[in-house]
Amino acid sequence: MKEQQKDKLGFKELVAMGVGGMVGGGIFSVLGLAVGLAGHAAPIAFSLGGIVALLTGWSYARLGLTFHSAGGSFTYMEHAYRHRNVAALGGWLLLAGYIGTLALYSYTFGVYGSVIVGGSSHGPFLQHLLASGILIIFLGLNLYSVKATGGIEDLIVIVKVLILSLFAAVGLFSVKTDHLLPVFDQGQLGMLMGAALIFVAYEGFELIPNAVNDMKNPQRDLPRAIMFSILLTIVIYILVSLVAVGNLLPDQIVKYKESALAVAAKPFLGHAGFVLIGLGALLSTASAINATLFGTARLGKVMAQDEALPCVFSIKERTRDIPWVSLCIISGITIIFVNLSDLTDISSFASSTFLLVFSSINFSAFRLRARIDISPLIPLAGLVLCLTSWVVLCAYLWLHNPRSLKWIIVSCLAIAILEFLFSQRRLFFKKQSK
Repeated sequence: MKEQQKDKLGFKELVAMGVGGMVGGGIFSVLGLAVGLAGHAAPIAFSLGGIVALLTGWSYARLGLTFHSAGGSFTYMEHAYRHRNVAALGGWLLLAGYIGTLALYSYTFGVYGSVIVGGSSHGPFLQHLLASGILIIFLGLNLYSVKATGGIEDLIVIVKVLILSLFAAVGLFSVKTDHLLPVFDQGQLGMLMGAALIFVAYEGFELIPNAVNDMKNPQRDLPRAIMFSILLTIVIYILVSLVAVGNLLPDQIVKYKESALAVAAKPFLGHAGFVLIGLGALLSTASAINATLFGTARLGKVMAQDEALPCVFSIKERTRDIPWVSLCIISGITIIFVNLSDLTDISSFASSTFLLVFSSINFSAFRLRARIDISPLIPLAGLVLCLTSWVVLCAYLWLHNPRSLKWIIVSCLAIAILEFLFSQRRLFFKKQSK
């Protein structure tokens, strides 16, 4: 019994999972987008995103303690909605959101990798090569062995948090006050738009409830780990964005928006700081790609086993629990997405998708409030803020980046149509699986 408890996850491991998921690459790439919209108020924009994450995190905590399932968000929606298609549509949307985050991580890896090796002379070719290559590498590793890359996840989380902490601690001493004032130099609306566009930076804490069956003391550790990991991430984002805004002019951040964090380290850490942040980004995004690909493929398998996805997603190797078809399909779609889109397309798509998923989760918590013992005000507040952020994001894209809005609309329509067609042909897929 004691040996089994040793293999269970404690509070530290759960916090590492949540922080690792959230700081998995988002801050390295979306900082420039946040500053471009929010200006000096970028730290406030990250704070607003954190408030939405905290409210939604509490909904996840109560749902996770009631429904002990590795299916996570998909399982909660199944319990909350009577019609199977609603939960299935939510599951398809969640799967698309994870593909969006995979694209964001691999895009960021490609940007920082090409910058470090002097890729400006090679144009976008090297960036696309690196972004696609890292996905193919981790596809191969996940196909080869479950444990091949899983042993160093906690270490990578510690390293990237230390790098960002060093950046914040040293950078605070060189912050220029005139770079921070006036606070709302882009207006309050710009701050709200920035918060909505970079919300994907808070995606990741919802992975914690998925491990509820592997926790030592879920009743105590699950809610604490979710809240603490979100709060720690908020602090990191506020300090990092404050240092970036305080050391670079907005024009510089917008110019180097895809690698703004590394450029922001130059004034006080020199070229060594630029390289350190760059290596931290590579390490962080590689880790996040591995963990997200691993989890997303298994989400696809669970949904297929529950007949919410085509049965092909549940096909695994005979001797090992590796859903190789799911891994290949998800990786293939991500490679296409990351090579056809830019940073704004990817970030807005991922943020939009998770705002919709989190809206659905908050509504699920509200509907199940008596069963999960939660105050109705918390999920209602989370629902309103998620939907408001989604509307603000779509309004911004409508006015300033219709291409990204088209990506979102076409993708959502495609997801809805594919789920509907699949649900209407469920008998065919059942026969195929038999």
